[in-house]
Amino acid sequence: MTSPAAKKRRDAKAERLELRASSSQTWAIKQAAAATAKTVTAFVLDAATIEAQRALADRRLFRLDPERWERFVRALDRPVKEKLRLRKLMSRPSVLE
Repeated sequence: MTSPAAKKRRDAKAERLELRASSSQTWAIKQAAAATAKTVTAFVLDAATIEAQRALADRRLFRLDPERWERFVRALDRPVKEKLRLRKLMSRPSVLE
C-alpha cells in the first residue's frame, strides 16, 4: 500500500505551464474558479486535465454494443480489396515533392 507521503511526492507539481488569454477569457475563468471555490490554477489545471483525458480516450477506447463490435471486427478481418484509383494516385509525385 502506498503511503500518503509517497503519493504526495509522486504527484508533486514540478512542471510549469504558461498561457495567454484575452481579458474576457481571464474574467470567465476567474469567475468560474471563484464559483467552484478553487484557485485559478486549480480550476484551469482540473479543466485542462479533464479535457486532455477526453481527447485521449476518443483515440484509444471503443465502446460498442456486442452487435456493432462484431461488425467492426468482421470489417477489420475482411481481406484487403485493391483500390486501383488509390494506387494510381499514390504512384504520382506529390505536390509537396
